[in-house]
Amino acid sequence: MPQTLLAETALADGRTLSIVEPAPADAAAICEVIREAFGNRPVVDPPPPALAETPDTVAAALAGGFGVLALVDGRPAGIVIVSVDGPMAGIHRVSVRPGYQRQGIASAMVEVAIELLTARAASTVELIAREEFPQVVAWWRRHGFVEVGRRGTSLTLARQLPVRLEAPTAEDTQDIGRRLAGVVRAGDVIIASGDLGAGKTTLAQGLGAGLGVAGAIISPTFVLSRVHPSTVGGPALVHVDAYRLGSFAELEDLDLEVSLDDSVTLVEWGAGIAEGLAEDYLEIDIRRSVDPDDETRWIFLTPIGGRWTAARPELEAL
Repeated sequence: MPQTLLAETALADGRTLSIVEPAPADAAAICEVIREAFGNRPVVDPPPPALAETPDTVAAALAGGFGVLALVDGRPAGIVIVSVDGPMAGIHRVSVRPGYQRQGIASAMVEVAIELLTARAASTVELIAREEFPQVVAWWRRHGFVEVGRRGTSLTLARQLPVRLEAPTAEDTQDIGRRLAGVVRAGDVIIASGDLGAGKTTLAQGLGAGLGVAGAIISPTFVLSRVHPSTVGGPALVHVDAYRLGSFAELEDLDLEVSLDDSVTLVEWGAGIAEGLAEDYLEIDIRRSVDPDDETRWIFLTPIGGRWTAARPELEAL
């Protein structure tokens, strides 16, 4: 059975990162990736069960769920194994080979895994992280996971899965933004991600139209942020482009806190940078079809924090 291409992008060094759903024949290569990744970590007691994986155990795990395999220029570089039990899912064996780490490969694999789980109607995903690796726990927290249980030094982390919307055309993307305007309120922060041309600004245009704000909403790449005041007595829309920003500190230099409480703030390219603006925020990730002739966009809405978790039924109604 051939591998199924799920996503493809370029790494900073120009190499091609392909995310695929592996075939059973890939079990031996996947086992090698897992052993290399976990073997490169500091020694802990008891040792991680991942070090005992075999091609047979990997093949069985894939048969009971699915995998997300990262290839860099065709060579296996990382793996995530996913289990599914009705609405509950589990993420296991998140591994990136030592020579490929710190290039965003783990984040790319986890994003694709979550998208696939959303398509399968799972609502919650859990994983186990070791307390001895605080940097790993912190990485998962930055990806929206929170601690829901603990056994010894093993922490159970979980997060709600996104709401998935389909937008066959640019007009449909704008319409989703327009309907989202009926859900947002002053003080809300929205962090929008997606490749160039995915439709982030198109969605922002629909949101602005729904909020009834003034001014043409275009990509604010060169001015970094624009304030669009309301023409109907509602909150303003603050439209930010974080593409050229490298840290939250640089984002703070824009003085967004001055308008934060009274406006709806939408930050394009804000993933990994804008989360510090608020404890509660809505993540929007827009993905295009891997078929270049297909204009369909898949829009994933992830509620973070109590405000947006409570609004999930409204997001699902979109």
